[in-house]
Amino acid sequence: MTQLKTTFAGLTLQNPIIVSSSGLTNSAESIKSLENAGAGAVVLKSIFEEQIAAQVEATHDYGSSEASHYLHTYIRAHALNKHIDLIKAAKDSCSIPVIASINCYSNNEWIDFASTMEQAGADALEINILSLQTGKDYTYGSFEQRHIDILRHIKKVVQIPVIIKLGNNFTNPVALINQLQANKAAGIVLFNRFYQPDFDVDKLTITNTNVMSSPTELAERLRWTAIASAQIPTADYAVSGGIHDGQALIKVILAGASAAEICSVIYQKGTKVIKKMKEELVQWMETHRYETITQFKGKLNAATIGDITPFERTQFMKYFSNYEE
Repeated sequence: MTQLKTTFAGLTLQNPIIVSSSGLTNSAESIKSLENAGAGAVVLKSIFEEQIAAQVEATHDYGSSEASHYLHTYIRAHALNKHIDLIKAAKDSCSIPVIASINCYSNNEWIDFASTMEQAGADALEINILSLQTGKDYTYGSFEQRHIDILRHIKKVVQIPVIIKLGNNFTNPVALINQLQANKAAGIVLFNRFYQPDFDVDKLTITNTNVMSSPTELAERLRWTAIASAQIPTADYAVSGGIHDGQALIKVILAGASAAEICSVIYQKGTKVIKKMKEELVQWMETHRYETITQFKGKLNAATIGDITPFERTQFMKYFSNYEE
C-alpha cells in the first residue's frame, strides 16, 4: 500500500506538498480549500519587516517624536494582530499543520512576534531572512551570522519547530546549514526568491519580471539539496521554487528533501494541480515499487551516488564539449 506520509521539521504531513507563503494562504477560507484539495501543510502569508519599516518611515514627518512612536507601535501591533488572527482562524478550520511566517532582515523585534505566534497555536514558524548584501564595506560572513543570531534568539522563547528559508545568495549554503542545524533549526527550505527587477526601455522606468517561478529554477535547488543532504543528512530539507508537476516533486525527494513548497503552479493551474501531483507521485512509486517516501528520499544525493562532481560547476565544459558549430 503506497503511503505518502512524511515528516518535515518535526511535523507529520499526510503528503509532502506544502503550500508556501503567498496570497493563497492569507485567509482561513483559502487555507481550508487548500486542505480540501490535498495539501499536506500550509505556510501562512508572511508578516514583512520591510513593509512595517516602510510604513513607520512614512510617519517620521508626523510632527512629534511622541506621535511617531505611537504610530510605530500601532503599525507594528496591527501587523502582528492580523497574523495572529489568521493563525487562530486557520487552526480552527483546518487539521493540517499551519506554519506561521516572518520575513525579516534584522535581529531586533522578532522574539516577541515568535512567542505570540506560538501562543496563537502555530504548529511551526518559518523565518525568511532575505536580503542582498550590496554595501562596499560589507564584512564577509556577517549576513550568515545574522541568520544564526536570529535563530538563537527565537529558539530561546519558543518550543515549536523553527524553519529557516534561505535565499540562494550564499557562497556556501552547506556551511550555513551546518551552523543552523547546530543551533536547533528544525528544517531548512531551499530557496527563497528575490524580487526580479526589469527595465521599461520606452518609459525609462524600473518594472518587475514575472513574479511566478519557472521550472528552470529547479536545477539549482536539486544541486544544493543533493549536496547538503549528503553532507548534513541529519538536517531536514524542503525545496521551494520550480516545482510545477509531479515529476519535479519526485526529483526533490530523490535529492534528499522531505517536502516541497509550491505556489506559482497553483496560481497558474488552480488547486486541482495538488491532486494531480499526488497522483503522479503515487503512480511513480508503484511503478518503482516504493511503499513510502523514506525508501527513496535522498536516493540520488551526492552521498548515495558516491560522487559529488555531477553537482559541481566544473562539469559544465564536459556537457558542452560535444557541441560544435
